[in-house]
Amino acid sequence: MLKRVLISTTILAVAGSNMAFAQMTEVGAGEGALNIVAWPGYIERGETDKAYDWVTKFEEATGCMVSVKTANTSDEMVALMNEGGFDLVTASGDASLRLVAGARVQPINTDLVPSWSKIDERLQNASWHTVDGVHYGVPYQWGPNVLMYNTNVFKEPPKSWSVVFEEQTLPDGKSNKGRVQAYDGPIHIADAAQYLMAHKPELGITSPYELNEDQYKAALDLLRQQRELVGRYWHDAMIQIDDFKNEGVVASGSWPFQVGLLAAEGQPVASTIPEEGATGWADTTMMEADAAHPNCAYMWMEHTLSSNLQSDLSTWFGSVPVVPAACTDGSGMQTAEGCTANGMDDFDRIRFWTTPTANCAQGENACVPYYRWVSDYIGVIGGR
Repeated sequence: MLKRVLISTTILAVAGSNMAFAQMTEVGAGEGALNIVAWPGYIERGETDKAYDWVTKFEEATGCMVSVKTANTSDEMVALMNEGGFDLVTASGDASLRLVAGARVQPINTDLVPSWSKIDERLQNASWHTVDGVHYGVPYQWGPNVLMYNTNVFKEPPKSWSVVFEEQTLPDGKSNKGRVQAYDGPIHIADAAQYLMAHKPELGITSPYELNEDQYKAALDLLRQQRELVGRYWHDAMIQIDDFKNEGVVASGSWPFQVGLLAAEGQPVASTIPEEGATGWADTTMMEADAAHPNCAYMWMEHTLSSNLQSDLSTWFGSVPVVPAACTDGSGMQTAEGCTANGMDDFDRIRFWTTPTANCAQGENACVPYYRWVSDYIGVIGGR
């Protein structure tokens, strides 16, 4: 029998908020339930494919019955966490610091996560889950936002993201207009900024998440140009899969998850990271401030770092394990070659999602804050 939860007398302040949390110092018996907000494909119990199940054995071992609410965007995740009623969320970097600043998640006692030392050192203290030396989550998986393309149209991988940003004739002799997609989320502004870093260096963009007014305007102008090409703005992975199969879509920013499912069906699809590089995501399991099932939550966070789960999830989603040993130790389906294919060696080419703020390297109040990204991107999609 595990010991009962004890509460530390040390109170940790959260990102300037008036709210504070007492940090757990021991994990007790499970409460019998665990409610998680997660990206599609992140928490599998064998319902889609019997070979991929990292929930059932956890439930049997702990008695913590897992319920999952799928969210398709970071904004949706933040909204769900603000509503409450969940224990954990698999937050990307453009959501994680918002959750910390909003006091919606609590500090994590890494001493209660025995496998913490196995995490890739590049991720252990990453800025999207660590504030003033305090950890607000456990790394889960990471990877690039890839350019997915139809191999019947592109006999060779596209070299540039221009195929989704600029009107042009594709290798099949037809225009890209109406045949490409873009992500339905304000963080896509960063993809435009990343493209401009390579094609308009005179703008002086050093980070796609830290844009002054002139740089931001240029990114919006590029997105308005893209608006004339986009057949659909996607946020549902399964709908994007259907669009590539049935609606004539031939190129789009995407996740390895969609690429893998389409390829498994024998569809003419592949992916690449073009010469400009890519944005990407490094996702973190974070615990809700008022989590009703904290013991089950800590058990799950430790479970997620098991080499077998990391390996199989990496294979299933097309992501990179946060536990590097999962690529080579044979504990699951993943291999060293598979991790390389998923982007293991591209870490330095990826600019990971983070929440844009007004305070940035260009000087205090020099950068456009995220709330404007949200409203302005709605305008772009609406044709304004």
